[in-house]
Amino acid sequence: MKHYLKTLENTIRNNWNLKALCDFGGESFTYGNLAAHVEQMRLFFAAAGIKKGDKIAICARNSARWAMTFWGINVNERVVVPILADFHPSSVSRLTNHSDSVMIFTNDDIWEKMNPDDMPHVRAAINVKDNTMLWHRDEEIAQAWDSREKDFSNNYPSGMMPGDVTYPGDNFHDLAIINYTSGTTGTPKGVMLTYGAMSDTDEFANAHFPNTPGETIVSMLPMAHMYGLAIEFIHPNVDGVTVYFLGKTPSPTTLLKAMQEVRPYMVITVPLVMEKIYSNSIKPALEKRKKLMFIPGMKSLIYQMARKTIMKVFGGQVQCFIMGGAALNPEAERCFKKMKLPFTVGFGMTEACPLLGYSWWKEFVPGSCGKQVHEVRIDSDDPQHTPGEIQARGANLTIGYYKNPEATAAAFTSDGWFRTGDLGIIDKHGNIFIRGRIKSMILNSSGQNIYPEEIEAVLANCQHVDECLVVDRDGKITALVYCEQYLEMTTDAKAGIANTIRLEANKSLPAYSKIAKVEMMESPFEKTPKMSIKRFLYQ
Repeated sequence: MKHYLKTLENTIRNNWNLKALCDFGGESFTYGNLAAHVEQMRLFFAAAGIKKGDKIAICARNSARWAMTFWGINVNERVVVPILADFHPSSVSRLTNHSDSVMIFTNDDIWEKMNPDDMPHVRAAINVKDNTMLWHRDEEIAQAWDSREKDFSNNYPSGMMPGDVTYPGDNFHDLAIINYTSGTTGTPKGVMLTYGAMSDTDEFANAHFPNTPGETIVSMLPMAHMYGLAIEFIHPNVDGVTVYFLGKTPSPTTLLKAMQEVRPYMVITVPLVMEKIYSNSIKPALEKRKKLMFIPGMKSLIYQMARKTIMKVFGGQVQCFIMGGAALNPEAERCFKKMKLPFTVGFGMTEACPLLGYSWWKEFVPGSCGKQVHEVRIDSDDPQHTPGEIQARGANLTIGYYKNPEATAAAFTSDGWFRTGDLGIIDKHGNIFIRGRIKSMILNSSGQNIYPEEIEAVLANCQHVDECLVVDRDGKITALVYCEQYLEMTTDAKAGIANTIRLEANKSLPAYSKIAKVEMMESPFEKTPKMSIKRFLYQ
């Protein structure tokens, strides 16, 4: 296995003046700038007494400087603790403290709402925006930070050169990242991932969707989430891909402007984004041409034109749309297939750094989430037909949860397989099909297993349904539905909408899983960074 930091070392040496990290419409840094920053951080750590293996938190909005900070910590073998900038300040303090972080890199407006007394291990807080020190507990660390650029100049009086770059490659078993999950099932846990796990993910990615120096990508997913961190940033960047950051969640206008100007080679996204493009643009356009599809030869031409339009909107260079974090709406999926859009839907989780299932778009089977990345088994007597827990084993898996031996023990079977908590089957060709979460599965009075996700897929295609969640209420299947236009409707319209949705959905559902009641929500569901609904809040 090749170490991803050795790949980065080689890329920096051979692409010194190539842009590495950019803010869309803002500042940019070359691979040479990155190398200098990493070296300055090494000198600072040595002067401040921050040792190999010490933890350092990053809680800031996505930016090129966020990425520079990550590399400065990660390359120098200190443990990165990415924390979502949208978390409540008290949660940021709690996770920073739980991780034993000795420093935190953050934004000034986030730091203003935090209390250093809640984080006794933290020695200093640095502003990611401009590298100014926001606060420090001791003078040693403040002095070391202030002198880092001078120390760098003293060590490299003629400037740093490509040949000076050398990064570690023998630390596969060492802890690299503690990533706090923000899943749908409760309290976050600190997932421990090694340099070996990261290297394994990069190696798999290179074998299945390789990069070329000079290509570009737009980063729109949270860097504090493993999906965005590993697939949208680390994997491309170590191979010479220029990463453009959009910062906060972009408006549709900003996103499309970035795609047109950056012209990414790959789009890494969540199904929700592509579903909105389908429902707001593709579906209405196809509906207008519905009658033309009955003319011989027109149907394929119309879908071909739709494909060309979408590809042009995203810059015209996209080799594949990679979706993850949730299931793709079946109706949108069928349409994308008819369009021959180059897309695939993967399966993963933080604990797998993050890949568990993946197939290149040409081999992708609709309804699946790809083939196993490493070893996957189904805890079922009939894995091809009877759903069971999806369990995994491989070099990309977590070594456990930080300071939580009980959760670590519960996460693995007695023979060493990781319990994903997801239910699924694997067909004879090795394609994985997820059927739901173990904790969300409903067992009805007749002993029938009901998977809410399957009902939600039907609901998602109903009129007036923008978001939905299916729960068990006193033994009855209840659908919680959010409709963006609901609050603007008349009283009469509101009175009948819930029943209309229920009747429409039940036409496509078997008798044992028909919806008994629909409850309309007045606001969107709370979601995780990967845009999954936080189910535990609505049970």
